[in-house]
Amino acid sequence: MTTETTWRKSSYSTEIATCVELASSLDRIRDSKDPNGPTLQVDVTGFVQAVKSGRFDR
Repeated sequence: MTTETTWRKSSYSTEIATCVELASSLDRIRDSKDPNGPTLQVDVTGFVQAVKSGRFDR
């Protein structure tokens, strides 16, 4: 039996904005504009902490 992954997109995402989606399994992210493209395996807890700390701010 194969379970299909569902993806969650940010409510701030728009068609022209750069955004990522998070897998329902909470272990992968992908570019919302390229749903058939590659995915990145992530440590969600560490990723969220890094985002909250401003590590990815420009």
